[in-house]
Parts: sequence; structure tokens; C-alpha cells
Amino acid sequence: MKQRTIAKSIDIVGIGLHKGVPVKMKLEPMSSNTGIIFYRSDKGVSIPLKIENVVDTKMATVIGKDDVLISTIEHLLSAVYAYGIDNLRIVINNDEVPALDGSSAGYCMLIEEAGIKKLDQSKKALKIKQKVSIETKDGKKVSLKPSNRIIYDFSIDFKHPIIGKQKYHFDYSILEYKENISKARTFGFLHDLQYLQSVGLAKGVSLDNVIALDDNKILNPNGLRYSDEFVRHKILDAIGDMALLGYTMIGEYNAHAGSHHLNHLLTKKLFEVEANYEIIDLEEAQDEASVFELAYAKV
Repeated sequence: MKQRTIAKSIDIVGIGLHKGVPVKMKLEPMSSNTGIIFYRSDKGVSIPLKIENVVDTKMATVIGKDDVLISTIEHLLSAVYAYGIDNLRIVINNDEVPALDGSSAGYCMLIEEAGIKKLDQSKKALKIKQKVSIETKDGKKVSLKPSNRIIYDFSIDFKHPIIGKQKYHFDYSILEYKENISKARTFGFLHDLQYLQSVGLAKGVSLDNVIALDDNKILNPNGLRYSDEFVRHKILDAIGDMALLGYTMIGEYNAHAGSHHLNHLLTKKLFEVEANYEIIDLEEAQDEASVFELAYAKV
């Protein structure tokens, strides 16, 4: 199996979630072994997608270099990672990735419009060999453990009448991702939004790009896309955060009330011990390559 990039460059303009200003972004194909690179065209600074370049995970995953930042990268990366794109340059003229409709469905459409190109070098994957976990005192936890498949299993428990307890099991393929994960939108509570806007954030938030909730109900006129859209979006985010591993993961991700911050701690902890993982060549490892061949089928 060979590495993948997109077949042609493609442009998009959208609004950033926090600053609320137009952002121009271009996805560009790259050669083998380049990886995923962000480029701030207004600053002339390249920021490779690496764990050490993560600078903030409070409300979104933010990478930075030389005091230049790019925020809210997880939805775009979720689609890039789900489509098995190994090499890509993301050119952006501001410090936020466009929010689109609050999901990654628009980025899936963008990737499919650009097309996928197979490259000359063999694709690598990261196989989880030992369980690694992060757990907080209040019961939030995330983990990676060995599996011959690619699985994301997430549960949440919100003290809200619309959300409550939700759980979702996602067995990865591109088609399953498109249909059951990519359309799930980010969500937020009205009281949080009011605070964020009071400190100059969330200026781009609207009912077009966020599921908004007050204390009792959903404020979006058209309601939900899935009854459990909230937990599905948490999986969307987790897939984007796992893109920081630098390779597509073979293993099982589990979380209860996980977050960008816990995902970042998890990826860091994984790399602390070499026995936790193995980088495999999918030209040589046929059993593992078959996992991807099935996952990429019909796309």
C-alpha cells in the first residue's frame, strides 16, 4: 500500500469560529514522506503537524511556532486523517481554520473534489502494542489499546435533558465516517457562549455552525442530525486529535468524557515508551494493509 495525497490543489473561504473573520485556505498535494504541514501565508511560517507544536488544548487543538498560531484544526484533520491522507500542505491566511457548518462533512466534500492520489513510497501506520491511558480524579479518561482493527469508542454524560448519557462505537471505514461521523456538529451551551463573547471570543458562532443549547432545549430550528449527535461529534474530534500521532493508528481508542487536552496528554504518553507502539510498513505487513484496503474501498 502506498502513501496518499490529494490529486490537485483546492481552495475554500470560510469564517473562523472565534474571530468571526473570513479565512482563505488552500489544500495542496505534497510528495511522499512530507507529512501534514500548515503554512500561515500572512506570516510566512510553516508549522508541521507534530505533537511538540501543540500549544493549547483548552477549547480546541491549537498548534504554533515562533509565536504564530493556527487554531481549531481538529475538524479539518479529522477528515484528512479519515481519508488516509499522509502528505498535505494547508495554506491559511489567518489563525483559525474555517468552521464551515461545525462538522467535517464540508472537508470530506473538499477532499473528494480534489481527488486522492497514490504516491511512490509505501504507507506507514502506527500499531498500538500496549495499553496507554490517562485518567482524571473526576472520572474522565482516554486510552489507546491493541487491536487488529481501527476502533473509536466514546461515552459522555451531561447533566442536560437533551444530552444525558450517550455512547457510540465506531468501526472505521471512510464510508462509515462520511455517513455516521463527519456530519455531527460541534455543540455549546448558551451560558458559555455569552461568557466567551464577553471576552472577545466566539464571534463567528451562529446556529449555522454550532448546536446551541439553553438549560432545557436545542435552539437550532432544524434540530439534530442524529439523536446522539453529541457523542458522534466527540469521536470526530478524537479522530482529528489522533492525527497528531503522525501516522494512521491501528488500535482501539476509548474515552469517557474525553477532551482535546486529554487526547494531547494521551498522544504524548504513548510516545514516552517505545514498547507502546510499532511503526509498520504497509507494503510489508499484509494483514495490517488489508485493514486499510477494506476501509478505503469504494472511495
